[in-house]
Amino acid sequence: MITTTPTTTRPTTLHRLRLPVLTAYLWVMMLLLGAVLLETFMVYPNVFADPPESLELSMDFLSVSGPSDFFPPLGFASWVLGAASLLLYRRERGARGWLVLSLAMIVCEGVASMLYFWPRNEIMFVEGLAVHSAEYLVQVAREFETWHWISRMVFNATAAVAVFVAFLRAYRTRVTPGGVRPY
Repeated sequence: MITTTPTTTRPTTLHRLRLPVLTAYLWVMMLLLGAVLLETFMVYPNVFADPPESLELSMDFLSVSGPSDFFPPLGFASWVLGAASLLLYRRERGARGWLVLSLAMIVCEGVASMLYFWPRNEIMFVEGLAVHSAEYLVQVAREFETWHWISRMVFNATAAVAVFVAFLRAYRTRVTPGGVRPY
């Protein structure tokens, strides 16, 4: 009778980093979603209440720190953590597809911001009335608000929901009916 003893394999350092990296990505995405929601429902109604006057008032209020100080670094962190999560979970089918969706959405949001929203921020908040007419600033403000709802809100919400589902699926693979697997 041949008996074999089960061998225990120690997980690699990269394997141990999987859940902490994914948790960090989830945290950053929830932070971004919360910030976008705050901006949408609290800041933007004031910023775009009566352009161009409200734009000038906003610039006075946001003179020390503003969205441009917060969103680009956090957005870049989301790209890095999303890519790292995808690499670490590339072999796990349950989480991989959701991570691809999340990362694609947040990259699309970042690209849309750089190509569409950043130039409009320059028009409204840097150049302002010194370069543009009041009518043009009103038009740009309305376009900004409209496309914010269509793109940034959809991209951010989809990315956050997708990484949440990926996290749940990844965590579920660690939990078995017999208890929690070590890694």
